[in-house]
Amino acid sequence: MSQFANYINGEWLQGASVNKNINPSDLSDVIGEYAQADAAQADIAIAAAHAAFPAWSTGNIQARSDALDKIGSEILARKEELGRLLSREEGKTLAEGIGEAGRAGNIFKFFAAEVLRIQGQKLASVRPGMDIEITREPVGVVGIIAPWNFPMAIPAWKIAPALAYGNTVVFKPAELVPGSAWAIADIISRSGIPAGVFNLVMGRGSVVGQRFIDDRRVTALTFTGSVSTGNRVAQGCIARMAKFQLEMGGKNPLVVLNDADLNVAVTAAVQGAFFSTGQRCTASSRIIVEKDIYPRFIEAARAQLAGLKIGHALSADTNIGPVVDQSQLDQNLSYIEIGKQEGASLVSGGERIKRDTDGFYMTPALFADCNNDMRISREEIFGPVASVIPADNYEHALQLANDTEFGLSSGICTTSLKHATHFKRHAQAGMVMVNTATAGVDYHVPFGGRKASSYGPREQGAYAAEFYTTVKTSYTAA
Repeated sequence: MSQFANYINGEWLQGASVNKNINPSDLSDVIGEYAQADAAQADIAIAAAHAAFPAWSTGNIQARSDALDKIGSEILARKEELGRLLSREEGKTLAEGIGEAGRAGNIFKFFAAEVLRIQGQKLASVRPGMDIEITREPVGVVGIIAPWNFPMAIPAWKIAPALAYGNTVVFKPAELVPGSAWAIADIISRSGIPAGVFNLVMGRGSVVGQRFIDDRRVTALTFTGSVSTGNRVAQGCIARMAKFQLEMGGKNPLVVLNDADLNVAVTAAVQGAFFSTGQRCTASSRIIVEKDIYPRFIEAARAQLAGLKIGHALSADTNIGPVVDQSQLDQNLSYIEIGKQEGASLVSGGERIKRDTDGFYMTPALFADCNNDMRISREEIFGPVASVIPADNYEHALQLANDTEFGLSSGICTTSLKHATHFKRHAQAGMVMVNTATAGVDYHVPFGGRKASSYGPREQGAYAAEFYTTVKTSYTAA
């Protein structure tokens, strides 16, 4: 059995215990045993990052840029190998895994260039004889807590800007997907980045994550995960006035108007709701369809779902892989029963199925005859389960779309420029998609939502500077 250590202060260190990494497509396949840090080892990592910060934050920016570019180049060169590892441990299809690995590589290369574009301002003062400079400086030690559903892309879009802007990092990946995190750490360890600047601390959130929240040397914390855990992160950071950034849940609407191209709308809905096994915070879990097209949409969606193959993530002909683990599968199936009890009509899927290998397989579930008050239409399920809700007209559809505590992504399928333009302005979400799935964002643009979906500055792109730097205003008397 291969064993994989934590990376702390430039060294590979065994943990207090180990965690077996199980393939959700084949429960007999153990990918490896990964170190689990205790609180003491987390403290060592935080101390190392704190000690490395002064030199790294004021060091040569070309060296910083070169290191990030080297990381990105290696990820891209190995994206098929890394994508296979990702799909093996998380369960998304091989094509999706390779695509995500490529995205991670591009993120590092993007921020390699951003290192050389850190901007400031020089302004005239209203007082004679004064010069003003406004500069951006790194915030310090950044704690990163990442989720399991995008085990390479999300760590990349947190680690890369943190390092680019001169911060040091302590990184805790999700326990379900340590392999992708370890692979990224291995690449970073050979990039020329000094010891202590980047630290991988695998372990339980209640232990390692809590140390990140509590330790005053961690000056900023970025978290992606559930709303409940995000609330605990926020409370802990507020208690000691640490900077924090949260990306949490979604219950994203896709509006389909009567004038929509039916094939475009159904494809956007099916891909957005069910690909990546629905395990995306941007998934189209509420599909809001105008009444005149509603029956045809349901039948077309049912037909498209019937043509999808659910199977082993590494099989070339698989469209949808397994759910990530038993607890997620149990939660999904419990919501199937909740939907039935609420009076929704299960028109497709919603069953656990068997394949050649023992895994967490289920058929994607499509509910019709839903309303916006049902639990399946309001609570984030985080699986391949979608509700189709009828709407009287565009205005009603927009009202339903915005009637949610979340506000991450929102979409509309229509051939009307008028309605598309109005929806882009009035959808209460951080991202809006027209005639495409609600999931899927380029690596160089801001990512984030509104309401209970997000808190703090956006992630990705040039907007990442808002979280990973602090602004200083300096006066000089002539």
